[in-house]
Amino acid sequence: MKDEYNIIDNFLSDKDFIELKKFLTSPDMAWYYNEKINSHHQEKDLTCYFTHNFFSNCNQSFCFKYLLPILNKLNLKSLIRVKGNLYPKTNKLETHKPHIDYPFIHKAAIFYVNTNDGFTILENGTKIKSIENRTLFFNANKSHKSTNTTNQKARININFNYF
Repeated sequence: MKDEYNIIDNFLSDKDFIELKKFLTSPDMAWYYNEKINSHHQEKDLTCYFTHNFFSNCNQSFCFKYLLPILNKLNLKSLIRVKGNLYPKTNKLETHKPHIDYPFIHKAAIFYVNTNDGFTILENGTKIKSIENRTLFFNANKSHKSTNTTNQKARININFNYF
């Protein structure tokens, strides 16, 4: 990977992308409230977000099947976790505290569902813009940061951790 990350725009076909985005933004998608964005969250911090565990501890959610077009392109050997994130719009763009997904060497892909003014910040300071149907590949045991959005109703992405 170039500089330990790689970006692929237009990752899915238009048909697959539209179907996935339509489902993820529909009332049928189950998003669950999380008071803390990561382990560095402080009590005075008023940020929150919503998540959906598509795959965790070898269990699949009811909507895992919608991710098959992405999973088929990842060239993975084994999944660790697949988690959807929905960051609600706020008046101020908030950069969240740095974190690592897991403390061991593994791969990660972030699939961006919608275009907005949010971004991912890698350990070296590189900012990756949230552009729909973009996928960012990087080493998830390296520190990185997320943000919310101020110009859309929500910032939505899906994180894939895998070998």
